[in-house]
Amino acid sequence: MSEGPTDIERSVESGVAELEQSSESPEPSTRARDLAQDPQTFEERRRPRRSKRALRAFGLGLITGAADDDPSAIGTFAIAGAKFGPSFLWTVPVTFPMMIAVVYLSGKLGQVSGQGLFALLRTHYPKWLLYSTLAAVLIGNVIEAGADIGGMAAAIRLLVPLPLPLVVVPITAGILAFQTWGSYTLLRNIFRWLSLALLAYVASAFLAKPEWAAMLRATFVPTFHWNREYLSLVVAVIGTSLSAYLYTWKSNEEVEEKIAHGQVELSQRRGTTKTQLERSAWDVAIGMFFSSAIMYFVLLSSASTLFKAGKHDIDSAAQAAAALEPLAGHLAGALFAIGIVGVAFIAIPVMTTGAAYDVCQSFGWKQSLHAKPREAKRFYAAIAAFTALAMGLNFIGINPMKALVFAGIVQGFSTPFLLVLIMRMTNDRRVVGEMVNSRVLNCVGWATTLATFAATVGLVVTWFM
Repeated sequence: MSEGPTDIERSVESGVAELEQSSESPEPSTRARDLAQDPQTFEERRRPRRSKRALRAFGLGLITGAADDDPSAIGTFAIAGAKFGPSFLWTVPVTFPMMIAVVYLSGKLGQVSGQGLFALLRTHYPKWLLYSTLAAVLIGNVIEAGADIGGMAAAIRLLVPLPLPLVVVPITAGILAFQTWGSYTLLRNIFRWLSLALLAYVASAFLAKPEWAAMLRATFVPTFHWNREYLSLVVAVIGTSLSAYLYTWKSNEEVEEKIAHGQVELSQRRGTTKTQLERSAWDVAIGMFFSSAIMYFVLLSSASTLFKAGKHDIDSAAQAAAALEPLAGHLAGALFAIGIVGVAFIAIPVMTTGAAYDVCQSFGWKQSLHAKPREAKRFYAAIAAFTALAMGLNFIGINPMKALVFAGIVQGFSTPFLLVLIMRMTNDRRVVGEMVNSRVLNCVGWATTLATFAATVGLVVTWFM
């Protein structure tokens, strides 16, 4: 006759159950907190329930990937395809491994340290470096969010012709309310579904009826045009694929996930397991594959229609959607516009909330989407301020594409240095303990960092051509 469970086993099972329940409540039980102190032991104790948590956590990389394909990025890809046709398709397989590396490393910092990127910069680096990096990131985030609001409004006006203020103000207010009163779990789940809006670009590309043999050849056999315009767009495509706002968002997303599972205190959030990091790596890879696929199909759509028809001069994603209609049909143009609207609802909150995270972490203020507005007043005030500034850019007569170019220049100079800091921290045992980067990951990470430096140098060179 077998013995029943021991008191210790019953205690562990009870604690695990309480921790699972704590994902619905901001206050974990004392026993659940104690179990969370040792991630390795806790992971082993809860293996039978791992699939349930994996299902809840799955899709973080998908959200980050969708945010990377914001309306400004879609506009950049459409412009590149319209101006130079399939000769830009090679950039997709080149940037794909770079995107995986930088997003995974950013998420790893959040998983292992239990803190966001700028909280770590504040702890481990001098203030002059922290504040200069912060300033560059804030400028880039706000201007790009403003351009995305304008791009989203333009896409909506293609579907429903309304005056600009009647579109910009309500959608901005809606996005702000969505961030302020929605819980982190609700935001995460809605973002997952909104990510599927990007599939509209896949349908749009097939409706464009591309010449697949020529397109595949251009994908794997690079073709270069040695002129200023082409090199500028190469820099823009690389820059928008490796946008700095993704790094801070991903690190904070991992922290918010830990809070969602009851690890409220910093001491509880520190540490992770190799199994969790491996699962995160796969999730990031899937998300970045999704992002790269959308980039590919946007380039494919514009190359197969606009470039082929001689419509080389477009300035935005909305113009691309409008130009697609007479060439690929009303449905293709409508799908392109719907994709812009859907992804903007993800990208704009990611940028403005990311900027609020960065500011609050730089000054040591409370910040979390799990906190109510009255519990983190400065955090939510920063979200509101950055959202209002982004909206205001659409009413002061600044050309959104020129503003985006300026933001790209600022981020182009700041992103390489931010990547250097990420590479240093993910190899610093004071920050990540034993979870330092592998040799392969270091090779890809440093190669990506060098590529961003080369893109910045290329940007400067094009100014003198």
